[in-house]
Parts: sequence; structure tokens; C-alpha cells
Amino acid sequence: MRARVLAWAGLAAVVAAVLAGVRYLTPEAAPRVEVAVPALSGEAAAGANLYTRYCAECHGAAGGGADKGPPLVHRIYAPGHHADAAFALAALRGSPAHHWRFGDMPPVQGVTEEEVTKIVAFVRAVQRANGVE
Repeated sequence: MRARVLAWAGLAAVVAAVLAGVRYLTPEAAPRVEVAVPALSGEAAAGANLYTRYCAECHGAAGGGADKGPPLVHRIYAPGHHADAAFALAALRGSPAHHWRFGDMPPVQGVTEEEVTKIVAFVRAVQRANGVE
């Protein structure tokens, strides 16, 4: 009996958590994040220009989110949840929609693995500067 009650309580907690987060799944309700860009050097500085070229149209200036894509400066994209390799695969091969309802992400046309490495360095630097670690 007690196990059944605990199971139902656990299920209720999961449902409540999902329903609380639903408002962030749709593009209309996705948060737009004011992003502070830190002083950059090396690979991250090179990545800033590449990010603007390849990513900003969909993910907003410095990863703050836009009408076409979610903010990358968000806890969902913290390194512990989306490793650098996940960013690289999404950029190079595309990614099915799985956290947001913006639709599938197509591969980024023309971007190279070397460029993606620099873009990821930029995104990680911006995330750290904005408390996403």
C-alpha cells in the first residue's frame, strides 16, 4: 500500500513538473534572455564572429533566443546536459526537436567542424558569464 502511494506521489510530481515547464516549450512562450557577453580571447573571440554568421538568425544575438530558435544561454544547454559534442552534432548533422517546439534544426549549411569548435567555445564563454554552467 505504501509503495503504491509513493508511486502515485512520484508520478504526480513528475506531471506537475512537466506541466510547469510546458509554457517554455512553445516558440511564443520561449524565454528571450538578456545576455552579457564577456571579454573574449582566442577561440571564443573567433567563435563570436562565426556565431553571428551561422547561428544568430535563429538563436538570437549571443544566444539569447529568437523567433526561430531557443536561447542557448539557458540551463537546458548547460555542459552537464548538452555536451560540446551535442552542439557539434546539431550544427553539422541537424537535430530533431526535443526540448522546444521550434521544429527540427537542419544542419547548418557551410559550417565546418573547426568553425563549430570555435562557436561552441564562444557559447560556453557566454553561458559561464551568465551563470549557466
